[in-house]
Amino acid sequence: MKSRNRISRRQFVSGALSTAAMACMPKIVSAAHRTAGALQTTARPRMGQNRIPMLVTPFPLEQVRLLDGPFLEAARTNLEYLNSLPADRLVHNFRVTAGLPSSAEPLGGWEDPKCELRGHFTGHFLSAAALTYAATGDEAVKSKGDAIVADLAQCQEKFGNGYLSAFPDDFFDRLREGRGVWAPFYTLHKIMAGNLDMYTYCHNEQALAVVERMARWIGHWTTGISDAHMQRILQTEYGGMNEVLFNLFAVTGNGGYFFTGQRFEKPAFFDPLAGHRDELKGLHVNTHIPEVIGAARRYELTAEPYYHEVTKYFWDEVVEERAYATGGTSNEERWLNDPGNLSTQLSVSSEECCCGYNMLKLTRHLHQWTADPRYMDYYERTLFNSRLGTQHPENGFKMYYLPLQTGYWKYFNSHFNSFWCCTGTGAEEFSKFGDSIYFHNEHEAFVNLFIASEVRWPEKGLTIRQETRFPEQEGTSLIIKASAPVEAGINVRIPIWAVDGGTVFLNGQALQAFSSPGSYLKINRTWADGDRLEVKLPMRLHTEGLLGDPTQQAVLYGPIVLAGSLGQAGLTEEMQYDVTQGETELGPRGAPEGAMTVDVKSLADIRSATWVEPVEGRPLTFRTVGQSSAMNLIPLHRVFGERYGVYWKVSRPNGWQG
Repeated sequence: MKSRNRISRRQFVSGALSTAAMACMPKIVSAAHRTAGALQTTARPRMGQNRIPMLVTPFPLEQVRLLDGPFLEAARTNLEYLNSLPADRLVHNFRVTAGLPSSAEPLGGWEDPKCELRGHFTGHFLSAAALTYAATGDEAVKSKGDAIVADLAQCQEKFGNGYLSAFPDDFFDRLREGRGVWAPFYTLHKIMAGNLDMYTYCHNEQALAVVERMARWIGHWTTGISDAHMQRILQTEYGGMNEVLFNLFAVTGNGGYFFTGQRFEKPAFFDPLAGHRDELKGLHVNTHIPEVIGAARRYELTAEPYYHEVTKYFWDEVVEERAYATGGTSNEERWLNDPGNLSTQLSVSSEECCCGYNMLKLTRHLHQWTADPRYMDYYERTLFNSRLGTQHPENGFKMYYLPLQTGYWKYFNSHFNSFWCCTGTGAEEFSKFGDSIYFHNEHEAFVNLFIASEVRWPEKGLTIRQETRFPEQEGTSLIIKASAPVEAGINVRIPIWAVDGGTVFLNGQALQAFSSPGSYLKINRTWADGDRLEVKLPMRLHTEGLLGDPTQQAVLYGPIVLAGSLGQAGLTEEMQYDVTQGETELGPRGAPEGAMTVDVKSLADIRSATWVEPVEGRPLTFRTVGQSSAMNLIPLHRVFGERYGVYWKVSRPNGWQG
């Protein structure tokens, strides 16, 4: 584990920090304090405004439009999937629970009337619908979301106390009493977030009223529960309840929502992170990433340094010590090993897809605070390798896990009988690809990702159009549309993988200056309509070892993870979908003996992947050379309907240490 500056809750308490920092110390207030009216909020937020400077801010999703390319194609497929889900089936369980009539056929899987997580996907659907509307202006998906909100409001009205769910409120009695129940607050979080997104992106006032009534019900439910009892309750997964309540406070300025959000925090999890201690081993990964997203949001609203340390150290530790070459994390949904050791963590259940989704959300927060391009280096790696290829291109179905053990294949949900957590986060992810391509401050725009798209900057009176076929094209072109000449800065990320440098041309003329890998190329000038900026970024083959076992190496081309194609032997159509409505055990895996084993002569051969070469005339297709048998490699995000491998077993050359 790397040595870093450390800060702990003990330092706060001992007075080792400044008085101002002491004033920001996080505090869980007991029910007795609340009853006595003695609540003293630390670093009290001001009407929902951020209290830290955001060095950069994402352009609103409404101002970004994808252009032809793999991301637009995937977003369209996702929209077709959303359109294929009947609204009456999505609200059926809510209506039945509220005592309202419904003739719709129930959904199956995790939305089955007997499943204790039922209703969660309806919340995801609302978020996906709202994001899709913002990203495309599609009125049909907005209308569908509005209709679902109206149905949910009717159900909430029938309950009469602000409660809203597809399961009865006695689930929360079981939760309070410590009797087994799956994850009721997790489900409420999805419903609240979906309604809040419908308000934020679709301006649906009814959705805001729904989520506010839910928040007041939760505030009432937690009243009278002691801090110690609440911590026991929080051992049951609760999603991003802290985040959504902080976001609701930011929208409304109602401090009661902020206070309720504070109750959904676990000092036993946060304190080690604030003290820069990795105690993540054994934890369920996607339970805890959303909790840290909530910590990031609290830091933005309060400037409490404790939450900055929680967030930053957690991100550093996951990305540097617990992530695969794809950027994804988790095995069997947990962190099972010590930091820096994934040597035994390749399996059919490697990297749950929800984890990649939530790590991207967390990364956006950190990038806004710092404008540090390394966050976008990680974002790019994870977006292309851990997210883009987890939707089936023909039907929009999503994956639960992305298997990294050699010989497995990609496995997707069924149409109406799965609705895993990752089905929901996937529907959201593929609705908002435009949300992190471009950031800005008052005077500068930042081009973070090489995705064909267009962003409007009305404050400057200009539009930036990005034309690229990346990663087939090694770079990108930016074309300016401006109603009048305007002075502004455009910063283009020069990725950490651009080790061979690059070139930049302005209106066909080469510029002398360039930037080093892992920085931004900054160009300040007066831009005129038709100006064209071309950035060329040579890509090369290289490898990245599996943490804890350098004899297992992934091959990358620039940021793109390449997978070895292992064919379709024994793989049927049925084996690729959740036809059993359960968490099917995939198997048997299949790969020829030694298929993913390579002989190398030196460490330089390993680092440069000299056993791999491009196939002429076939973009992003490679093959092994100098080995006992040849194998093709293609980007992992393009692998569908076949077995594959990501990590190669390499021989130990002379002089190998470790």
